[in-house]
Amino acid sequence: QKILKIQEVLKKFSIIVPKCAHLLLKENGQKNLKFKAKFIYLISPININAKFFNKLESVLKSNKVYYFQLRLKKTPEHKIISYSIKIKKICKKYKVKFIINDNPRIAKKVAADGCHIGQSDTNVSETRKILRNKIIGVTCHNSKKLAKKAIKDGADYVAIGAFNISKTKRTKYKAGLSDLIKIRKISNKPIVAIGGINQKNYKKLLLNKADFLAI
Repeated sequence: QKILKIQEVLKKFSIIVPKCAHLLLKENGQKNLKFKAKFIYLISPININAKFFNKLESVLKSNKVYYFQLRLKKTPEHKIISYSIKIKKICKKYKVKFIINDNPRIAKKVAADGCHIGQSDTNVSETRKILRNKIIGVTCHNSKKLAKKAIKDGADYVAIGAFNISKTKRTKYKAGLSDLIKIRKISNKPIVAIGGINQKNYKKLLLNKADFLAI
């Protein structure tokens, strides 16, 4: 069901994004704008079934997805590994970075492109020892302090949010555009905006220089 919703959102994004780029040009008085063709950070449903893989491929064909994160909190490790083998092939076909949530050990085992860690997971330093030069992303909630630390520790991107209420995850930390602006000023790393993002509320996040939108 989530994949079907994403397909619909991507169709609308593909129409509206050029308009957003035009607005940004006008606002900044620019003539040219290098706008990311791939700006979606796609997160898996909480459960995966046999139909998922074909649906995932149909979404990645849109050429709007840069990252795909496999986030299965309650799934046994052997199933995550099994799913990862199939997903990795699909991601590689469409040049999408495959990220494992929470567990750098599994990320290494399946040769994923990287791992996303939260504040209560393994830290960046320990994750780097396991994954070497792979991608490491860090959840920083709405905190400039956490983002600064993550960047200093060597994170490859920081995730900020939640900017909106999400139906898939309880909103513990609320972020606003002012948080995004502050973190953008101190971050030379990509910023992923997270939390209830859809075709109605994404524009301001791109206009304020979020690099990727998590959906």
